[in-house]
Amino acid sequence: MSDGIINWNVDPEIIWITDSFPLKYYGLLFMIGILIAFQVEKRIYIKEHIPIERLDKLLIYVILGVVLGARLGHCFFYEPAYYFQNPIEILLPIKKVGESYKFIGFQGLASHGGTLGVLIALGLYCKKYKTNFLWLLDRIAIVGPIVAAFIRFGNFMNSEIYGKATNGNWGVIFQKDDLIPRHPTQLYEGFSYLLIFGILMYVYRKKREKTPNGLIFGGCLVLVFIARFLIEFFKENQVGFENSMTINMGQVLSIPFIIIGLLLIFVRKKSSVQHGG
Repeated sequence: MSDGIINWNVDPEIIWITDSFPLKYYGLLFMIGILIAFQVEKRIYIKEHIPIERLDKLLIYVILGVVLGARLGHCFFYEPAYYFQNPIEILLPIKKVGESYKFIGFQGLASHGGTLGVLIALGLYCKKYKTNFLWLLDRIAIVGPIVAAFIRFGNFMNSEIYGKATNGNWGVIFQKDDLIPRHPTQLYEGFSYLLIFGILMYVYRKKREKTPNGLIFGGCLVLVFIARFLIEFFKENQVGFENSMTINMGQVLSIPFIIIGLLLIFVRKKSSVQHGG
């Protein structure tokens, strides 16, 4: 490290469990994020005197929703032409190399798809277990940014989804790709999400009784996707077609979530006022 520049050349694979199956930082950090989020959510359930058994079932829905949604989102939003020609690679952690397939893990998860996947999964959960949808969205919204943060830390360990070149005497050189100091946008996002978690947790703890269902979730959407939209200005485009766009695909996909969040905040606050809440 010199002049504020960090040389980054970490092997993304921690250890090879078998000859064809490595333990990677990305997967490990993903799971750590889920475990921390689960423990925070567990405290919320205990505080509100809700049976923990319901949370165990909810965890399965959320994991399936976020993984499937994020994977499908990447395939259909960013590389649809490739995956329509290679559909077997969408849900299997393999890639065709020559005439055979090689295990590579899932390389490509889209946060926007993960958000949609979780919403669908929560809708199915609420329908089956007769739970208030907006109430549940608020509780998931509090801990969701924790998982998102650890995913971005995993991206940093993988030297992927990094930023544009910096003009100053600082930045991170991702040596696996080039020798150019770049914005570590993975860290920008990761720490932004942890800050958002802190804000949402504060609102929950201090103002829960006066906060109508859906307001925390709306706030989460607005904060997370505004942060994502702004940080994208410092980020390299992920796929070639984005180079011809005024704003990139990540920003385009963020706009509907911001609008939905603002509308939800407006509607729920108006409803609360009308009912004297």
